[in-house]
Amino acid sequence: MNEMGVIKMKKTIVFDFDGVIHKYSNGWQDGSIYDEPVEGIKELIAELRETYDVVIVSTRCRDLKGQLEVRAWLDKYGIEVDDYTSIKVPAIMYIDDRGICFNGKVEDLRNEIKAFKTWQDKQNKLF
Repeated sequence: MNEMGVIKMKKTIVFDFDGVIHKYSNGWQDGSIYDEPVEGIKELIAELRETYDVVIVSTRCRDLKGQLEVRAWLDKYGIEVDDYTSIKVPAIMYIDDRGICFNGKVEDLRNEIKAFKTWQDKQNKLF
């Protein structure tokens, strides 16, 4: 709350869960959350939460079972976030291992789509 008594809302940053927070090194494996966190992500999220609301988006959160599994995994690794959902919520930024940042040039976008590889694919050299 500022000196005028107005509550200041934090801006939101949305993180994808699999491949950004959960390492997801072997891709989808029967729906289980089997891997550890991406190195350094816990610390980055804690740092960002000082200034931003951090929300996780994942299709895993479509139902209560998935929400409970994500929550249990976050608790296991001591990662605190402001919310988790299956819906793309309004935010100033989206962090996703399968995203492409559109620069306004369709031809660049076409080329990026054709050449797209996740960081895991690049790391494992699965070209």
